[in-house]
Amino acid sequence: MNRPPRTTTAELTPPRPDLAAAWREAAGLLALPRLGLSLGDLAREPAGNGSLVLVLPGFGAGDASTWPLRAFLASRGHRVQGWGLGANRLDVPSAIAAMADAVVRHADRQGAPVALVGWSLGGYIAREVAREQPGAVRRVVTLGSPVIGGPRYTSLAGLAPWQGWDLDFIEAEVERRKHVPLRVPVTAIYSRRDGVVAWQACIDPEGDAPIEHVEVTASHLGLGIDPDVYRIVARRLAAAAA
Repeated sequence: MNRPPRTTTAELTPPRPDLAAAWREAAGLLALPRLGLSLGDLAREPAGNGSLVLVLPGFGAGDASTWPLRAFLASRGHRVQGWGLGANRLDVPSAIAAMADAVVRHADRQGAPVALVGWSLGGYIAREVAREQPGAVRRVVTLGSPVIGGPRYTSLAGLAPWQGWDLDFIEAEVERRKHVPLRVPVTAIYSRRDGVVAWQACIDPEGDAPIEHVEVTASHLGLGIDPDVYRIVARRLAAAAA
């Protein structure tokens, strides 16, 4: 669980959308039957105390994609909600602003900070909400989230000319936001088998931030249904609640 070797942007390249990456992602969906077989063991993971956990989906996905994870966390005693903003469409500034407002409202309502769990782009948004509203967030857990370069070091980078994305501007904005220190504890879950996000882009460069990196063997699409991921998330959230 130690910090992996830091990678410079010069060493990073987007994952190639080749047959091997596609196979890894497709095979990762086999985690679903494995998840079913692990439910008995997962039921013995630490429980929460009923405080709120918000779960944010990845790019192009909505709350339906995080239902298995949310159902598991609810079974472990957490009060769980999706992000409620529809499909995550890469309008990151608007999503950060909307989620920051929601997090403050939830924290005021329950009289305690909330926890955020984000998959891929959802994890990046969760981190930035915590950066802006540290008093309203008690912990962040990210699953395969690119914290370097935005979409540049993902398999989506090739879509930039057709989607009108300015990758240079987005990468510069990601770096600019780091001028405000990240103070909320973060658990960053990543996998070297990730066929969508370069795993090195998930390794946080903010050396003074309270960030823990945990490596798993899931594919990117498998992160949301992998029992090893569920164990890590349950333990970190229970510790934060305590």
